Order: sequence, then C-alpha cells, then structure tokens
Amino acid sequence: MTVHRPGLPEDLPPAEELWARWALLAALEATTEDEERPPRHRSGRWIDDQGLHWDDCGCTWWVMSKEGDGRFVLYGEDEASDVKWYEPAIDVLAGGPDWLPYEELRGRLEGREIGCVYWYDNGAWARAPYPDGLDDDGLDCGMSYFIDRTEVLGELTDHLDDTVDGPGADRLLADAEAYRLEPRRLLERLGQSNRYDDPLDRPAIVRALARAGVTGEFAAADTL
Repeated sequence: MTVHRPGLPEDLPPAEELWARWALLAALEATTEDEERPPRHRSGRWIDDQGLHWDDCGCTWWVMSKEGDGRFVLYGEDEASDVKWYEPAIDVLAGGPDWLPYEELRGRLEGREIGCVYWYDNGAWARAPYPDGLDDDGLDCGMSYFIDRTEVLGELTDHLDDTVDGPGADRLLADAEAYRLEPRRLLERLGQSNRYDDPLDRPAIVRALARAGVTGEFAAADTL
C-alpha cells in the first residue's frame, strides 16, 4: 500500500482495523513486568490506559487513542517529518474537532515533540491542511508497517508454530480486525518467543488483547 509524503488521510485504513492490527502485534510483546513500567521507560509496542504506543527510543514514536464511540486520534513523530522545522509554522491542530485530547497534544507541541496529528470520526480520517512546500510529515516511515496488512501478516506468521494445527495468520488477524479473536486459539498457535527472542508471557498477552477490546465476548479467564 502506497503512503504519500506527506501523508494523506486516505492513506490510512479504517481506524478500527488499524487499531486491531497494532493491538495484536503489541500484545505479542506484552509482559507482566512491563505492565508496571512507566511509559517513559518503555520501548517497542504496547497498550495502556492512554492507548496504543510504538516507540523505538530513537527515530520514531506514536500513540493511537480512542476518544469515544467511533472516534480515534493518531499522533506522533518520525525523524523523516519536516513539520516541526517548517517556516512559517504549521498548526497541526487546525480544523481539529473539539473532542481531541488538546491538553496532551498541546503539551507535546510545546515540547516540539509532534510531527503530525490525524483524527478519525464518522468513518473517515482527517488532518490539518499542509502547505504545498512540505515534503514529509513522517506518516509513511512511522506508520506504514501497521498500514500495510501484509507486513502485519508477515510478522504474525513468524510467531506461529508450524507444527501445531489451527487457524493461520490471515484468519487470526481477520478475527482481531472483526473484534472477535479467541485468545485461546491464538495462544495455541504461537511459538515460544517474541520478536526479541524473549519467552512469551501468555497471561500478559491475554490481558493486552482484552484491554485492546479485540477479543469480543471471550473472557480472558477462560483462556489460560
């Protein structure tokens, strides 16, 4: 999937799908130890009360949060973004709806942390207008991994144990995107380690999936 530079709202999949893809991969990294770690001391992908996070502690960081029924906000920065350095300054909140988390966003803007902000409502993404001379807002380099479903499928496939029968990566991802993933079916297919070659923390995975809301009616307690 092509992501323009700078990004366009239509480059992003529906927010519900983006959330589910990100949440599924974040859950695979979940650990009980990290659940108690403050966000400023975390890296990788995770979910907490603020929302979904992706932070490589260097080039890119992103947050996606739910702001009510059918409403989401995506914000962050990649080093490819020219927004912070553009003159005259770009107001990335211009035209934003009143339900955006303005205190959080303005605080980060004052710290010159944010490269772009996208918001989702009524089934469509939007962002502030950009000047014609802006080359990049960082959306492509920062978020294309989650935007491209094949990338998510590839990583999920790498986590599966080929010696165990059960649903494949496409089915598991589709169930997550439909918010009906059964944690037990996922856990039965997973190997023994995450992408960092650390042992999987299966109870933490179940809690992360439930926190993200992609497990539908299935109770976490019944999956362990």
